[in-house]
Amino acid sequence: MSNSPSMTAAHTLPVHRSRLALIALWGVQVVLAGMFLLAGGSKLAGAAAMVALFDAVGVGQWFRYVTGGIEVVSAVALLVPSLAAFGAVALVPTMIGAIATHLFIIGGSPAVPVLLLVGSLVIAWARRDQLSRVVSSVS
Repeated sequence: MSNSPSMTAAHTLPVHRSRLALIALWGVQVVLAGMFLLAGGSKLAGAAAMVALFDAVGVGQWFRYVTGGIEVVSAVALLVPSLAAFGAVALVPTMIGAIATHLFIIGGSPAVPVLLLVGSLVIAWARRDQLSRVVSSVS
C-alpha cells in the first residue's frame, strides 16, 4: 500500500482552517442559527404571518410545523460542533423548497432564502470532513 494521501471516502484528510477562518465559520453558523431559530420559532408558535403564508402555499398547516421543526432543530445543530454539518445539510433542501415556493407559488423576492441557502452550503462545505467521516463509517 502507498503512504500517499488519497481522497477516498475511507481516507479523507481533515480540513485545516486558520484561526480567522474558524472564527468566520462560527460567525456564519451563529448568525444562521439565530435566523433559523426566529423563523422556525415563529412557524411553531403560529405567528399570523406564518399561518397566512402556509395557507397560501396550500399544503396545510402540518407543513408549517414540519418546516418550523426542521429549522429549529437544524439551528440548534449549527451550534453544536459535532452536529453543525448535519444541521446545514438539513437546511439545504428546506431552503431550496422556500426558494421554489417564492418563485412558483407565493411570489415575492426569494433573496432571503437564497442567502440562507448559500450560508448553509458554505457551512456544509467547510465541515465536509464531518460528513465524509460518517459516510465512510457507514459504507
